Amino acid sequence: MVPATMRRRRGILGAAALALLVGVGVPVAGQAQNDDAVITPVKPANLAKVSPGAGSVRARTAASSGLVPSVIHGGATGRMALAGPWRVQTDRYDHGRLKGYQAGAFEGSRAMLPFSPNAKTLTGKAGAESFRGTVAWYRTTFSVPTGGDYRLRFESVNHRATVYLDGRKLGTHLGEYLPFEYLVGLEEGVQHELVVKADWRGPLRMKKAGWHRTWFNFGGINREVSVRPVGTAELTAPTIQTRLQPDGSAKVDVTIHARNRINARSLPVSGVLRRGDERYPLSFPDIVVARGDTRVLYAQVTVPKPALWAPGSPNLYDLEIGIPGEAGYVEKVGLREITRRGSDLLLNGQRIVLRGASIHEDAKGRGDAVTAADMDGLVKDLVSIGANATRAQHPLHPALLERLDAAGILLWMGIGPVDAPGAWTSRGSKLQAQARRRVRTTFFQTQTHPSLIAWNLVNEIAGNGHPAGQIPYIRTMSAELKRRDPGRLVALDVWGAHPPKKAGAVYRNIDAIGDTNYIGWYEKTKARRSTVRKAIRDHIGLLRRVFPDKILAVTEFGAEANRLNPTNKPGGFRFQADLLKLHLDVYSSIPKLSGMLVWNLRDFAVAPSFAGGSIRKQVPEIKIVKGINQKGLFEYSGRRKPSADVVKAAFARAAG
Repeated sequence: MVPATMRRRRGILGAAALALLVGVGVPVAGQAQNDDAVITPVKPANLAKVSPGAGSVRARTAASSGLVPSVIHGGATGRMALAGPWRVQTDRYDHGRLKGYQAGAFEGSRAMLPFSPNAKTLTGKAGAESFRGTVAWYRTTFSVPTGGDYRLRFESVNHRATVYLDGRKLGTHLGEYLPFEYLVGLEEGVQHELVVKADWRGPLRMKKAGWHRTWFNFGGINREVSVRPVGTAELTAPTIQTRLQPDGSAKVDVTIHARNRINARSLPVSGVLRRGDERYPLSFPDIVVARGDTRVLYAQVTVPKPALWAPGSPNLYDLEIGIPGEAGYVEKVGLREITRRGSDLLLNGQRIVLRGASIHEDAKGRGDAVTAADMDGLVKDLVSIGANATRAQHPLHPALLERLDAAGILLWMGIGPVDAPGAWTSRGSKLQAQARRRVRTTFFQTQTHPSLIAWNLVNEIAGNGHPAGQIPYIRTMSAELKRRDPGRLVALDVWGAHPPKKAGAVYRNIDAIGDTNYIGWYEKTKARRSTVRKAIRDHIGLLRRVFPDKILAVTEFGAEANRLNPTNKPGGFRFQADLLKLHLDVYSSIPKLSGMLVWNLRDFAVAPSFAGGSIRKQVPEIKIVKGINQKGLFEYSGRRKPSADVVKAAFARAAG
């Protein structure tokens, strides 16, 4: 079957044909993968193909399609989102299957995706119950204009997703912020019913299974659900690397995963990189691909006078790759080169210092089920403090990455497991393999984004790594990422309170070290400013001696601040602003320090038991709102704190 959106096309699909787009398709979490594979992904093994039948309770002629344009610009062509309306029914005792919920036999309340049912209850006893999680069932109906094969894709569901289409089970997936999809057969003119069971019970059980988090346990479908037609071939998971040449030109290397769905043949893949009137053809090799196989194809093009991507000038090119009449893929990409000279970070050959604040995808009342407007707000707040960079502990929404690309804001992004400082929960061969798959899934989903400057493999490693499996994970994945993506940094965030005395083998393939530094907050809270200043400088000096040849950035520092404490005391607005200014002034005076990222841009929800951590030992009288991390430059409501203007001024002085 050739999808209707691809019929009668010749050559590379034009802009009009590429208006409806989809994110990277394979390999993704939820699909079977060879854990030892480095370059070529294997054929997906768990994609179920279904058509409506006797199991369907609502298969009927479609009155409306239920499809809307995706919030994600880039990806495989033809994508449409199932935004809703959906019906959502909570199922506290997990009796839904006995009641026929998998066949859509529930009324529920109306919702539009993304939607987290427990995002409005965060604190107190009710917040504790909300954090422990529950089960919710989602259902919606949709129709497609042309019958045939489609990919049904989920960008993220927390935590265990069980998916049914027309009463038939497609499969189950574990873990949030990781895409997964199914191959399904859909009929033209039929209203298909999609039902999803989301189960986010038991954060402690999740932690033991390698799914710890440092934020609130928001449940449900927290990112987009979409469908796209599948032709006789598929194009997915591109990569791009830019290498600047002495004559000012740029060599651009592009790869694409090409899958053949019919008898063995040569796939006529071609592409173009364009910007305005400039067009640079991409010539891919003519390789025979067996039925059901996927091959990685490579092309290189030279751009004589590239418009480079950088903060302040985020120039973007259109990357278009296609197989005439069968498949297409498009992305907005930036041409930029990340290198290092000794311990200096270079962007396009020039030294750059990262200045900004970390972000969490958390909007009041919606949790991590953020909307396009929420993502715009995050980027707006970063711009308002003069940031050229940000950091995230988890893989960000692809649509947010696109916004960072367009805004020229660099990203230090966590991939793989997230653990508490010094901890490691992915123990044993099964969880080790799961950790590696998580890294690979995020890599294939996000590699093309120019804003993404560093793959951060661990949140706050202690010393030379946890002995229960963290060390081989880091060594394996850091080496693999450097092979796959030599044009990007591989990083580790080091727990500042417990750095190594001497860098061990675990740091061998690491380019950049991020430091968490809470001097003046969790330690020396009431010390003289001169004492704090000296302690910060001494701490950075120690790290530089341990890591003389690594890029060094302070990726986490800050202090809680709210209206409950006197402004000049710990926990007050002025105390926070003064401490941040002190840190930033010290960092700006240290040669060879490549970054300073405040924790955090905005307050965000955490476990309801969190009451500020060890600060209570230093300041017993402090007043903390349990369940909300209040180290943000903006309150959870979005209101700007005084520290935001102080940080903005400090960044301007340092950059000036």
